[in-house]
Amino acid sequence: MIHVLRLFAVAAIGGFLSACASTQAPYYGPASMSRDGTGFSELRIEDRRWGVSYRGAPGVSAGEAERLAIRRAADVVLNNGLEWFTIVDSRAMQEPEARRSGSPVRVGGSVGRGWGSGGARSSSVGVGVSMGVGSGSQSGRRAEAVIEIIAGAGEPRPDGAYDAVIIAAEPLN
Repeated sequence: MIHVLRLFAVAAIGGFLSACASTQAPYYGPASMSRDGTGFSELRIEDRRWGVSYRGAPGVSAGEAERLAIRRAADVVLNNGLEWFTIVDSRAMQEPEARRSGSPVRVGGSVGRGWGSGGARSSSVGVGVSMGVGSGSQSGRRAEAVIEIIAGAGEPRPDGAYDAVIIAAEPLN
């Protein structure tokens, strides 16, 4: 009986360790450094205003892509000597999974919301069609999040402003 319990304990520990080993953080680096465009990118729009995006590898959810775009925004803010940022526009898109039997034609969509200066609000809906070359047997879905931020330092901070130091200190996984 003790031998069976030991075997069960060893199997349970082995399963736990293999599960931990297979759980890895998503790629967090510049999209320009990856072959498939996975990663982040940013564009300075004007002083203290940036567009930041994150495109996930297959299997990364839209929520995870948005979390990593926010993380990159915090890094951008800190790298520019600022302290906080607000999100003034946000879009998260999930590419549909290609059918295994299927067509290399994919249809996707997104919904966005935004706030401009002076409190003006906007919303948008987009639909896209892509025609890939190949068998359409790709597995996994790819997500992309695009945010636009305005950053600052000191007080007063706008309601809902993110603290860049706190966001940048969060673990990636």
